[in-house]
Amino acid sequence: MALAAEKTLKVGDPAPKLQTGKWVQGDAVKDFEKGKAYVVEFWATWCGPCRVSIPHLNETYTKYKDKGLVVIGQDCWEKDDGLVAPFIEKMGEKMTYRVALDDKSHEEKGQMAKTWMEAAGQNGIPSAFLVDTKGVIAWIGHPMSLKDQIIDEVLAGKFDIEKAAAESAEAEKNQAKMQGVFTALSRAMRNKDWDAADEKLGEAEKLMPEDQRQGLDMTRFNILIGKEDYPGAYKLAGKISDANKDNPMLQNELAWKIATDKSIKKRDLNLAEKMANRANDATKGKDAAILDTLARVMFMQGKKDQAIALQEKAVNLVDGNDKDTFQDTLDAYKKGELSKAD
Repeated sequence: MALAAEKTLKVGDPAPKLQTGKWVQGDAVKDFEKGKAYVVEFWATWCGPCRVSIPHLNETYTKYKDKGLVVIGQDCWEKDDGLVAPFIEKMGEKMTYRVALDDKSHEEKGQMAKTWMEAAGQNGIPSAFLVDTKGVIAWIGHPMSLKDQIIDEVLAGKFDIEKAAAESAEAEKNQAKMQGVFTALSRAMRNKDWDAADEKLGEAEKLMPEDQRQGLDMTRFNILIGKEDYPGAYKLAGKISDANKDNPMLQNELAWKIATDKSIKKRDLNLAEKMANRANDATKGKDAAILDTLARVMFMQGKKDQAIALQEKAVNLVDGNDKDTFQDTLDAYKKGELSKAD
């Protein structure tokens, strides 16, 4: 998540006024009540990472709702506000906290998007703000990075705001350095200069907080694949998979890459199958894209009947333009052919 050049809202500042639009779920919150803490999380229905983080945020809400924490899902940058209510209904028990639309009556992008996101230099979602029991911004970041310890300290009135503000300011300085490093890293990877990419990745790791370095593992995996260091790549991929057993999107991403990346000369299909199965288990066999991945891996291993059965389930679950694509894949499997990977 990139940071804008100028910021007027930082950790340690009073939280801006809530200027929401319609409340789609839960009781309206007009002001921050003293003695309560608030998580204001910005998201949108079209945002894939938001969909991944919502169940986690709901777990936080469930854990702390009776201890003085109010969670607000603040929809922002939404292309069609009419999609929000059906989205919440579909999420069901995975999204039970308050949800509000943005107020676009005087600001096209939305008042909350302007006075919170833009002011804080946040240009990516999901983004969350933790407001302490005195109405002060205690933390800003990705909602899945918000630690329970911080919430516990905030609710207990023991959180050191001054220290957090100083650490946030230092992190901003590192962020500016990291932007340059990541630009160079991206350039090296585009040019397939894997040694340079490895060097820049090491620089990025030194600049990042220790608890965030795990996020670089996927990039390291791609570099190892580029270097054709397959033993190292698959050892790392297995580690990533083991550490994220309940993250179906990540498991599926890894399995799909191993099965379909044209640059890979040696595929560990057993590992890909393990990952795809983990993804399928996590989604209880109801995600068409994951079933499609698992079916492909099965077919590539010579398990034709299992592949056909899984692909049939995927076809029955999928809607829209993907249905024809999934059907073409199924037809290819029945002919004993591996379909092209889009």
